[in-house]
Parts: sequence; C-alpha cells; structure tokens
Amino acid sequence: MILRAALLAGGLATAAAAEDRRTGYEMMSPELRAMQDDEMSNPGMLWVAEGAALWEAPEGPAGRSCAGCHGEAAQSMAGVAARYPAWDEASGAPVDLSGRIALCRTRHQGAEALEHESRPLLALAAYVARQSDGRPIAPDPDPRLDPWRETGRVLFTARMGQLNLACANCHDDHAGGRLGAAPIPEAHPTGYPQYRLQWEEMGGLHRRFGNCLTGIRAKPFAAGSPDYVALELYLMSRAAGLPLEAPAVRP
Repeated sequence: MILRAALLAGGLATAAAAEDRRTGYEMMSPELRAMQDDEMSNPGMLWVAEGAALWEAPEGPAGRSCAGCHGEAAQSMAGVAARYPAWDEASGAPVDLSGRIALCRTRHQGAEALEHESRPLLALAAYVARQSDGRPIAPDPDPRLDPWRETGRVLFTARMGQLNLACANCHDDHAGGRLGAAPIPEAHPTGYPQYRLQWEEMGGLHRRFGNCLTGIRAKPFAAGSPDYVALELYLMSRAAGLPLEAPAVRP
C-alpha cells in the first residue's frame, strides 16, 4: 500500500523529483535529440501517420472505425497513454496500451486480433501516444494494480539468466555509466513505442524487455505477457511525473 499512497500523493515523483531523474532522451547526443524533436526528421512519425489512417479505417463486420467511437483522437486520447497500463474489468487484469487497442478491435469492432509488436498495432499505439506527447506520466492508482506492481518490482530486482543479473544491477546500480559504447539509462519508459536506430523501425517496450533478457542469456517472455505488463506497471510508477515522449527516438 505504500506504493499506492505515493501514487495518490502525486506519484513516485514525490520521492524522487523529476529533476533528480534522467531519461534516455537526456542521455542522447544533441543530434539525436534534434532528430526526435523535429517532426520532419523523426522517423517514428511515419508510424504515427500510418496510425492516423488506421484510426479512420472501418474494420470488422460492422465497418466501425476507432474514430466512429472515439471521435477526434486529439481530444479523446489526450493523456490516455500517460495512464497505461490500466485495469481491464472484463479480464480482471491490467492491460498495456497496445493490449487495450487490441481488445477494442476484437470486442467493439469485431475485427481480427493484432499481435503485440505487429506493425499495425505499433502504428495505432504510436498515434494514440502522440496525443499525450509532453504530458506527465500519471500511473493509474487503482488498488487492484498494487499486486501487479509488486510483481513488477520483484521481476526488476530478480537475478535471471546465465549471467545472473537483474534489471536493477544495470539500471539502478550502474545508471549513467556505459556498457561498451552504449549509455546505461535509468529504465524510465517515457517513449514507447519508439524508433530505435539499432532496429531501423518502431518497437514496443516488451520488445526492449526481450532484448535485455536475451542479453543476460535469459529466456524472454512473450510480448503482452502478464509478466511484462507487471514490469511495465512498476517502471511507469517509477517514471511518474516525467514527460511522455511520442514518438521517441533512441540509438
């Protein structure tokens, strides 16, 4: 309940002020920051544009579009991405933003399910997230999420894989240092989905989790799995108050 109390009091930013934390954006070179900030140079905007088209496209037997229910995304989706993952009443579990979009398609449009990390789902998530660009991350304080956040904390601190390393060993103990030529961030998920130069495409946070687990020689979970959603919940709580970047660019 301590975590929930901190969230209700204004987020974990009360314990660690936003100015005391560094995002991946702040650790990038001036050139990469300029690329992200310029809509004409940010490659992630291609996915945002694709998502805007999908938002208006009729889907399913009834030919309903996202816009048919939600209207203009600039109004209806403003601040939404900053609150996810959130509780889903029907499934009795939290879902991340991509999971919510996928559920809307199947439940309300009768459309074919989209897999996590598929290009259409990333495009829709990027478009929805764009409507919250610059807004502070504000985790859902629903008490039913507390056990899931605790699971995420345990996963973050648990040693795994053949290298016997935990997320916290890099992102807490050595944040700000370097792993080879790459800077080690504090693991604040302020900009997902994001365009990574290494990937040469857009990818979600669960893909990044998988990369890290592979790096320590542990078996990744499936994208969209409850473990990844729990870990995302915990990390978003740590990032409370930091501005959302949509779409972010990273090396």
